[in-house]
Amino acid sequence: MRVPNSVVLPVGTHVDCCLEQEVAEKTHDIMARITAMLAERKSNLAYFIDNLERSEEPKFYVDQWEKLKEMESCTLTILNLVAVNCTDHHDIRKLEATILEHVKNEELFPEVVRVLPPVYRQVEAAIVDTAQSEEVADHGMMDLQYLLSKLSQREHLATLGRELLQDILQYLHCIGLVVWYEEIKHLESTVFLQPTFLITMFKVSVGIRTISSEEPKL
Repeated sequence: MRVPNSVVLPVGTHVDCCLEQEVAEKTHDIMARITAMLAERKSNLAYFIDNLERSEEPKFYVDQWEKLKEMESCTLTILNLVAVNCTDHHDIRKLEATILEHVKNEELFPEVVRVLPPVYRQVEAAIVDTAQSEEVADHGMMDLQYLLSKLSQREHLATLGRELLQDILQYLHCIGLVVWYEEIKHLESTVFLQPTFLITMFKVSVGIRTISSEEPKL
């Protein structure tokens, strides 16, 4: 909901545990719940924005107002739910084909037809090579300036500048090759070359909080 122009494909599993009629009913119910959730979010944002604009001193809430307006402008496209039996290879292939079909949809993903300069591919290949090298730690965290210096050591990237690298990192972040939180002040100078490590850390963190919250209180 906070990602501009994001596209979500809901996937329902355990079809093998349901009757055909149940699958249809649950699919309809899930899509209805998602629609209601989005409508509620839109209504809440409008309510909070209106409250700030009606406040006695609106100038004191400019930052909050701008963040809410930014969230309000984020479009979210929800595709039709795909119900699959994860134990059936045919269903897995069907899901894969559905994902590829949507990804190739130029209306959903305009970036698909974007023509990139050769340097984009060169930097992408160099970053992949760097991430796999032994000198990079498992967490894959690297200072942006240090990454630039490492890439610039390659003959064909000797003229690579920071501004161009940042443009390329934005693209690589969008396609999921790296993670770069350029809008977060404390993280704008750090590039995560191993997104899977972050995912693992998030899972562990959520698991620890869940376990600790279930511990009995004395």
